[in-house]
Amino acid sequence: MSDRIEIIHTAERDPNVNLPYAPAVKVKGGSLLFLAGVNAAKVYHSHPHIESEFDDIPADMEGQTRMALENVRKGLEACGATFSDVVQVTRYLTNVDEQDQMNEVWWEYFGDHRPGTATIEVTRLATHEKLKVELAAIAVVD
Repeated sequence: MSDRIEIIHTAERDPNVNLPYAPAVKVKGGSLLFLAGVNAAKVYHSHPHIESEFDDIPADMEGQTRMALENVRKGLEACGATFSDVVQVTRYLTNVDEQDQMNEVWWEYFGDHRPGTATIEVTRLATHEKLKVELAAIAVVD
């Protein structure tokens, strides 16, 4: 875990409950990094959108979450950060009933690190109608 952040738990914490988030994250040093919202689409895609650029996006939540988290990884690495430097992620889902499938992939990327999260169900993501998840992350870097 990054020495620039501290995970905070409240008094009623039950360590037997596995949460994908921390109730609070204290930033102790460094600069804040705000990543643009990413999804399973290529970060650099055409505007206006070209339909064929979305052909390789999988239909399942696990596949789309993995691709979105790879896009988060690219942004973090470009700034010299890792997933352990992430302090907050806003997770937009088109079907909140699929968040358990999302969390299965989430653990692969975040391991034991738990940033703060907000999970919000939306009717559609702006990039393309087949997209199921978009992630907007905040990290702390030197």
